[in-house]
Amino acid sequence: MSVQNMIKNRQCLALMGPTASGKSQLSMDLAEKYPIEIISVDSALIYRDMDIGTAKPSDDELAAVPHHLINTHDASQTYSASEFVEDVQRLVEEIFSRNRLPVLVGGTMMYFNALQQGMSDLPSADEAVRIKLQGLWDSEPEALHRRLQEIDPESAERIHPNDPQRLIRALEVYEVSGKTLTELRAQPKSNLPKFGILKVALIPEDRARLHQQIGERFQSMLAAGFLQEVKSLMARGDLNPEMTSIRSVGYRQAWSFLAGDYDYDTFVEKGLVATRQLAKRQLTWLRKEKDMIVLDPFEVSREQRLQAVSELIESV
Repeated sequence: MSVQNMIKNRQCLALMGPTASGKSQLSMDLAEKYPIEIISVDSALIYRDMDIGTAKPSDDELAAVPHHLINTHDASQTYSASEFVEDVQRLVEEIFSRNRLPVLVGGTMMYFNALQQGMSDLPSADEAVRIKLQGLWDSEPEALHRRLQEIDPESAERIHPNDPQRLIRALEVYEVSGKTLTELRAQPKSNLPKFGILKVALIPEDRARLHQQIGERFQSMLAAGFLQEVKSLMARGDLNPEMTSIRSVGYRQAWSFLAGDYDYDTFVEKGLVATRQLAKRQLTWLRKEKDMIVLDPFEVSREQRLQAVSELIESV
């Protein structure tokens, strides 16, 4: 009955958390109990043929429960937060119309933020400008942050010098539009959500255990053929490490290893460090979120997590 209340009141469920915290497993457990459809909130899962390194749900899982925004794009394509918001708004309406509950699952916090706060009218990605800025990051990373401090000190204060994705985007926006990110974000926002979001976050307090989980999952990916997956992407001939897809955590490090830039042990260490840094950024975002239920995935069992979220749904 309570799921029907959520549908009637146009409320979605969101399962948020850092990488390797158990979001996907919890969503599959919920699907056994409730009529749900899963909307992926993951910037890497959109890419076809990038399965192992993204920890994409298995074919059986995709067949068992309706999933959206997975395998929608080729690795040569880009996908923006504004496109994500538009897609989610359409999908939520369609899922509600089927009398099912939309469940947003993932860790791309920029997407969650865009969905909740609406979008500033920012220019589309410019691949040529982005490649130029990426080259500057590769040769002189500190120069990007200095440049941003000159043109947009407010954004430079907010964006960490070691966050190339957001630095490059901020500078790209300025080069393409002639206006800073701060100026554009001060303008009225569009695409505000027409539905509510009940948020559940899986946040581990024990960072060491999360790092252990990340390490175990990375080794499992390697055993499952992750490097062969990247070899296949390289063999296409139309991809390069500056593309958004290949900049995904793990893929860029694997690409560099296969290109001979460093040895296997260095690749593994760089892959783990990049994944831990991603988790840290995700946790930083999550701590700014308001009005969410927090569960520690290492303090409660899989059954207890399901029970806690079920009780939350039943209480609506």
